[in-house]
This record gives sequence, C-alpha cells and structure tokens, in this order.
Amino acid sequence: MFVRTFFAGWGDMDFNSHMKNTAYLDKSADIRMMFFAEQGFPVSEFQRLKIGPVVMKDELEYFREVHLLEEIRVDLNIAGLSEDGSRFSIRNEFVRPDGKTAARVTSTGGWMDLSARRLIVAPTMLLDALRKSPRATDFQQFPTSVKPQSGSQ
Repeated sequence: MFVRTFFAGWGDMDFNSHMKNTAYLDKSADIRMMFFAEQGFPVSEFQRLKIGPVVMKDELEYFREVHLLEEIRVDLNIAGLSEDGSRFSIRNEFVRPDGKTAARVTSTGGWMDLSARRLIVAPTMLLDALRKSPRATDFQQFPTSVKPQSGSQ
C-alpha cells in the first residue's frame, strides 16, 4: 500500500474550522505525484516525455471532520484502469489518528501528450507500475480513452 502522512495546516481550513474541500483535492494531487515519482516517473520524467496526467473528474466524499494541525494518513489505490493505461482512476482515503475515515477522493483521468494536446496511452513503464499497484476493492476495468486518428486503419 502507498501511504503518506500529512497535517491539516492553517491554509487547509475553511470558515467552519475544518479541512476545506480544495485542501483534500490538493493533498490528493500531492500524493499522486509522490506515487508517480516512486514508480520512476518524477516530474522531470513527465517533462522529458512531454506528457502529463490530466484529471477529468474528482469525486469527494466526506465522513468526518479534520481540524487544524490534525494528522491525517492518506493512502492511494488504483480504482480503475484501461487495458492500454490511457484511462485511470486513483482513490485516496483520508484517515484520522482515531482510525476513522475522514474523506475519500476518487480522481479519474488520463495521459495527455503535451505537444499534440490529446490523450495517449500510458508509456509501458508507467503502465506496468499502475498494473502492479494496490487496487481498490471495487476496482473497475475501463475502456480506452484514445480515439483513433483520422486516416488511420
């Protein structure tokens, strides 16, 4: 399992004195990039290949509050993947020190060729890492997100 520990900081709080929705999304993006880096895909490798992850949908579910300076454990599981790796879904569970789940973020996305500005299949090394990664209990197999180019057979 891929897990990181964070603290709810001052900038993570909302008017009601608990962690705001954008803070959950920001921490999900941070752990996602940490995960890719550990799989051999630090930001510099994405830049070299001129590709990047693009999130098309974030779903955020709340269960318990997280307060200022509270420690939160965040895990990462693969919730969905297409056979060619062009489409993925990554789930993050936010767990408080008392063991209770505070929130769950599920981000669905794909891989963008930053030069052509279109979705592509995942590079082989990245696809292998995604296939070997921990899966959510409700893992789904997705269809490809890559559309055939006009003029191709």
